[in-house]
Amino acid sequence: MRLALGVSYRGQGYHGWQSQPGGNTVQDRLEHALSAFADQAVHTVCAGRTDSGVHALNQVVHLDTEVARESFSWVRGTNRFLPPDIAVQWCQPVADDFHARNSARGRRYAYVLRESPVRPALEAGLAGWVFRPLSASTMQAAAQFLVGEHDFSAFRSSECQAASPVKVLHSIDIARRGAYWRFDFDARAFLHHMVRNIMGCLIAVGNGSRDPAWLADVLASRDRSQAAPTFSPDGLYFVGPYYDVHHTVADHTAAMDWLP
Repeated sequence: MRLALGVSYRGQGYHGWQSQPGGNTVQDRLEHALSAFADQAVHTVCAGRTDSGVHALNQVVHLDTEVARESFSWVRGTNRFLPPDIAVQWCQPVADDFHARNSARGRRYAYVLRESPVRPALEAGLAGWVFRPLSASTMQAAAQFLVGEHDFSAFRSSECQAASPVKVLHSIDIARRGAYWRFDFDARAFLHHMVRNIMGCLIAVGNGSRDPAWLADVLASRDRSQAAPTFSPDGLYFVGPYYDVHHTVADHTAAMDWLP
């Protein structure tokens, strides 16, 4: 039997999603909890790996098991063995051909940024921070140069393992609410550090250090050294993947739209 689960977590206490020998990753903690609940080894496949310090609202994973339990039991039972900053939100049976990563039609990320003269305290680790005022219009103009199918090598980490730097970025939406900015990214797939590298460039445009057209030049260069430094992971959230309707996996991201 194949199950799909939605997992939320705060990333600042972990070395990313992917399992590592030291064991301090979200995948390690989740699989330990699932195995304790099922009383047998459980292995998971995720929709999108997240880096150290990056959070998730609806990380989708699948697993195969012969343990027959009700869906709500998998949620509540697994959460008993998880730390407070990781929680299974939902569980449902899926067809054997469902794959958390390969079946995804797209993925969404959000970056939450606080603009204030001094650094935040309560939001430390949960929001990025800038002290210089930002312009929505210039950032929105710059973002449009990135929408569509492009070679995103200029925004790609040197450690990226993707087969190709060519990706399709469906949209970038930028909105402000009070002191908070929210940047929403929707793409079929993302390169390693792609969102954080784009964020660094958008902020450089927004604070007046660069013109919007500079982003088009950076994109065309395909040269990582031409872009801004990688921005902080603190405000980055993996909102979640979405799937074709025949997989019957509901889009749970809307119900978790609690970010500013």
